[in-house]
Amino acid sequence: MGRSGELSEFQRGTVVGCHMCNKSLRQIANLLNLPRSTVNNVIVQWKRERRTCPLPRCGRPHKLKEEDRQVLERLAQERTFPSMAALTAEFRRASGVNVSKATVTRELREMGLTLRSSNEGRVKERKRVPKTTEVCAEAKVEMDEQHQTDMSHLDLRVGCIIRTMQLPGTDSLYVQHVDVGEAHPRTVVSERVPVNLLQNCMAVLLCNLKPAQIRGVASQAAVVCVSSANGLEILAPPNGAVPGDKVTVDGFTGDPDKELEPAKVCEHIGFDLRTDDQCVATYKDVPLEVVGKGVCRAPTLRDCQVVLTEGRWQEEAEAFF
Repeated sequence: MGRSGELSEFQRGTVVGCHMCNKSLRQIANLLNLPRSTVNNVIVQWKRERRTCPLPRCGRPHKLKEEDRQVLERLAQERTFPSMAALTAEFRRASGVNVSKATVTRELREMGLTLRSSNEGRVKERKRVPKTTEVCAEAKVEMDEQHQTDMSHLDLRVGCIIRTMQLPGTDSLYVQHVDVGEAHPRTVVSERVPVNLLQNCMAVLLCNLKPAQIRGVASQAAVVCVSSANGLEILAPPNGAVPGDKVTVDGFTGDPDKELEPAKVCEHIGFDLRTDDQCVATYKDVPLEVVGKGVCRAPTLRDCQVVLTEGRWQEEAEAFF
């Protein structure tokens, strides 16, 4: 992974995923070969705005600073001008920035503003049609709200971890063979969990993550765990649950997606998955349950983050092990 250029959405999701697994800035930067300042910026953006991807923008950098753009926008919306030349002259006077009429025209276009005919003498905001290459901020927010992922998009199932072994050539990656009620067991690559915790035990698995190849092994699901500063525990299904049982959240109904991107799961669900003071796993304070059999719990961790223990982000960092 290089040190130059814009980070992809997958890379940003990887940084957030590592952060949620309690990795330090130094560890994430060394693992992904990124500057610590870049890692910090991605994490700060995630904490403040609950997103990992930057808003789309034009390829050409702005000639105007943000404060100058705000001055231009205010002039264009609040005052009337007979022509673009008059608006440009007033903007030069108000901001002290020497720019051409073409630059002012382009900046207004990028802000979604256009000058009406001179006899009307005013600027009106115009509704823009989102393009695939350039989507305005308002349209992106609206699209995110309409397509926001919630628990109904996740295919959570009870599984039995039949066998666990260390992934050859690694120090902290493990391969599990998991029965989730299908004709054949799935393979899952996880990290940080000791082998003795993943032998012949029941667990909750996220089964519709996009499959990934990690060191030549297909990772076809993710083990759901509970994380704290002091350790990691496997989220346990209720007594009586069997492989293949669905884990659901009351009020979030619908068919799960066929495939989900890991970054999308972290971005939209992230901090809403926690254990309560009774160690019960909840989503927005509603328990995760197997209908008719009970709720899913952590063995001891209360009020802690519920996370996915999966090693697909290691695919990007494989060359650095």
